[in-house]
Amino acid sequence: MIAINISKAGVGIDLSHIDTSLKVEVAHQTWQQIVLHTFPENIAKSVAEGQVLQIVVFSVLFGLGLSLVKNNKHKDAMLTWCESLSEVMFKFTNLIMYLAPFAVGAALAYTIGKMGVDVLKNLFILLITLYIALLVLIFGVFLPVALLIKLPIKKFLQAVSEPVLLAFATASSEAALPHAMKALEGFGIPRKVVSFVLPTGFSFNLDGSTLYLSLALIFVAQAANIQLSVGEQIVMMLTLMLSSKGVAGVARASLVILMGTAASFKLPIEPIYIILGIDALMDMGRTGTNLLGNCLATAVVAKWEGEVDFEKM
Repeated sequence: MIAINISKAGVGIDLSHIDTSLKVEVAHQTWQQIVLHTFPENIAKSVAEGQVLQIVVFSVLFGLGLSLVKNNKHKDAMLTWCESLSEVMFKFTNLIMYLAPFAVGAALAYTIGKMGVDVLKNLFILLITLYIALLVLIFGVFLPVALLIKLPIKKFLQAVSEPVLLAFATASSEAALPHAMKALEGFGIPRKVVSFVLPTGFSFNLDGSTLYLSLALIFVAQAANIQLSVGEQIVMMLTLMLSSKGVAGVARASLVILMGTAASFKLPIEPIYIILGIDALMDMGRTGTNLLGNCLATAVVAKWEGEVDFEKM
């Protein structure tokens, strides 16, 4: 949030070239309206309209209700159905994402054709802003945490460098997961810790993706010349922290979350089409950061549980 507010990468983009029929009217919402809008009146309607926050709230409440069911027969049946549906939808989305390279090329061509080469300046600033913010996260958060648990940093980086580079090059967390698990076990972290923390982190500990989403959403507001208060930006960030869970399983899923959240907060989605042109380059950085953060989290949990003594390595 701080990074994009300093760089103001979205300021100055002219959206007048975009077909006015595509534009979304933006209405200011009070905090009371935002709270009320968080809870779905009809989950089917929320899904149809892409109200991501409402879907997340429903899912949390549904999960809490399911955990209170005493009959294991009913609970297991519903869990199996939900897991099956999740797997099918991931595969369904993956099929669509095979067309993503064509969509990215077409989006970039359309963007430059309609808005001119000048828009590339804004995209370049956005890209640099993301990578600077990721570096601040790595050196300002990850490094102090590693020093706090007395992690042998050089040895740790040697162990995880291959899977992190693989995640960066392929922009796929799933492709690097087996390599990361093997690397952490070779580093000396017990398998029982690695096999639990690392896969769980891929759903719940997405540092790079959440950072990117907060940055991109404010970029959208800047491009649309919409002034957001600090409070509104924080609410959006907290929403993205919830709605981004699970995006590591699907390539480019961050864009889906971004569009859904923008719609939830009545922001126009046209500027997101502009981001499409460089999303592949941004995806590499956020995926690599996600994996590095999860590898570090695994080391932290191993130390916390007394399963490993880094000082003796």
